[in-house]
Amino acid sequence: MSKIYYKSLEEIELIRESSLLVSKTLAEVAKIIKPGVTTLSLDKMAFEFIKDHGAIPAFLNYGGFPNSLCISPNEQVVHGFPNDHVIKEGDLISVDCGVIKNNYFGDSAYTFSIGEVDAEKQKLCKVTQECLKLAIEKAVVGMRIGDIAFAVQHHAETNGFGVVRELVGHGVGVKLHEKPEVPNYGKRGSGIKLEEGMVIAIEPMINAGKAGVKFWSDGWTVTTIDNKPSAHFEHTVAVKKGKADVLSTFSLIEEVLQEKK
Repeated sequence: MSKIYYKSLEEIELIRESSLLVSKTLAEVAKIIKPGVTTLSLDKMAFEFIKDHGAIPAFLNYGGFPNSLCISPNEQVVHGFPNDHVIKEGDLISVDCGVIKNNYFGDSAYTFSIGEVDAEKQKLCKVTQECLKLAIEKAVVGMRIGDIAFAVQHHAETNGFGVVRELVGHGVGVKLHEKPEVPNYGKRGSGIKLEEGMVIAIEPMINAGKAGVKFWSDGWTVTTIDNKPSAHFEHTVAVKKGKADVLSTFSLIEEVLQEKK
């Protein structure tokens, strides 16, 4: 799909349904994620939950990826394989999820702080979520991709963090990855103009240290070049006039986390 696919209002509602199922799946992860559980156990639960809701895990077998979730602890930026890794107190765990329901895709990610995390990790998660919020504010008709990109880069770098450049957000809905690419760095006023009907996944990937990353020989896992932690938050967003329409939500996750305190 080399052209941008503009969605109808009906299609956006179907993408919202898929995106909300992603959010509900991540809220189920929030219920059981804690020290002592393996990342693979989270993946198995998500697979069953998505299937039970009449949908298909979008990542499973995508390009050969063997799991339903991408789970990336600490210095892993994205695309980590769920495995026998036992989650520990103080970990940052990025969980990225996608589903296909009624032939439409939803995509969202949340980075969980496990128990008491250090001040650097706390600030990293806070700033990365703020980057996402600032970027979404720019996802309105008449702005440009560069305005979204600059919002992320400026806020992250102002706070002393590195912005990953090798990986980007993307159009989403009919396919998991569509045009346009949505980088987390760039110049204001540059890139394609945002129009009604665009649906994009905005996903700041922010490193506590240097911006550089390493690609593992497994073809998927990406880690920070200096082994410092990374955070990743993502929403599926429909471009609208005046104010963006966020199709996924973190409120379900945050309600669970609040109850667990």
